Amino acid sequence: MTVRRILFGRPLRSVAFDVAVSGFVVLVGLAGGVNQPGGWRATGVGAAMAVALLFRRAHPSAVGAAVAVLAGVQVVAGWGPLAFDVAVLIALYSVVKYAERLRDGIVAGVVAAVGVVLAALQIEAAVAWWASAIWFALMTGAVWLMGLNVRTRRLYVLSLEERAATLEREREAEARAAVAEERTRIARELHDVVAHSMAVMIVQADGARYLFDRDPQTAREAVRVVADTGRQALEEMRRLVGVLRETSSPGPADGPDGAAAPALAAEPTHRRPALVELPELLDRFRAAGLRVDATVTGEPPALPPGLELTVYRVVQEALTNALKHAGVGATVTLGLTHTPDAVVVRVVDDGRGRPVVRPAPSGGHGLVGMRERVTVYDGSLTAGPTPAGGWQVEARLPLRSSTGTEVAA
Repeated sequence: MTVRRILFGRPLRSVAFDVAVSGFVVLVGLAGGVNQPGGWRATGVGAAMAVALLFRRAHPSAVGAAVAVLAGVQVVAGWGPLAFDVAVLIALYSVVKYAERLRDGIVAGVVAAVGVVLAALQIEAAVAWWASAIWFALMTGAVWLMGLNVRTRRLYVLSLEERAATLEREREAEARAAVAEERTRIARELHDVVAHSMAVMIVQADGARYLFDRDPQTAREAVRVVADTGRQALEEMRRLVGVLRETSSPGPADGPDGAAAPALAAEPTHRRPALVELPELLDRFRAAGLRVDATVTGEPPALPPGLELTVYRVVQEALTNALKHAGVGATVTLGLTHTPDAVVVRVVDDGRGRPVVRPAPSGGHGLVGMRERVTVYDGSLTAGPTPAGGWQVEARLPLRSSTGTEVAA
């Protein structure tokens, strides 16, 4: 883990660099000493410039103004350009780079241009004053353009970081919205399952009441159905409440490219598809262009309605992701394994299809939706690329031995 050291609210590295810059200016001023025009008074002006440079990052415009005033004192005193005037160039660079508004940098450039002319006029040399002015102007202009270039790059990097942070926040918000919508859909479907179970219980209970005297055996069978259906309805109600009360964060992003995959041929909102309709679902995907090879291993038990719906939805979303990401013409292997303690769904595509011409209609939220559905039944979901270049999804849904279900003949 990288530890970032802070001093005076700023990175230690920046503080050390600024101290080194200021120390360099002080040393240049001391080197002139009494031999330079103005003597130690000029050295004091240079030291004041060096102290001002310590704050050039936090207050660039104020530092630029302070250094300009000190340089004006130097001009008024008639000392001419001195070695420590390198502080003027450093202050100009700092204003252009760090000021909140580029207008401050433009003003600093204009002031520096005036200072260039005044400094050139105070030089006692054989060459014309305008030659010295051109030389000073070239140095000052180079420093100003350098500061502008660095400022542009810094603002560009900051804009990229802000854009990345905004996209990440939007992505998290969309993921939370997708999870909330999928939970609402799951709750609605589980509500339909519970309502159907209650209707069955009422019909069976009414039948048992009328058959107690005439056909006790049939009445006992009806009561047994009521008890089994009631247990299943209670379990589904518990899961429904769990879905409505769940507040965990969304799972990983969907699909190979992180986008939620739409569901093909989405059913009406209040329609609850059954597992017996799985061949019809596979035919729809084959008609859409997938080469689906389905195998069923083990003896299928009589699954609870909610769990049966979850298996159907997992297959539907996995095949939809395969169609979207692997493309038309891809080969998909669907394996449905029934064991005494679990149902395992495994969907693997080879990733060798061609892109779909028109995306399928949206009906789910890809891995987010599948993960939410599987979690409701305490299952597990794994998804990821295959070594051959395709994509695989595997969901394991445990079965409760206390459901009292019988194996279908």
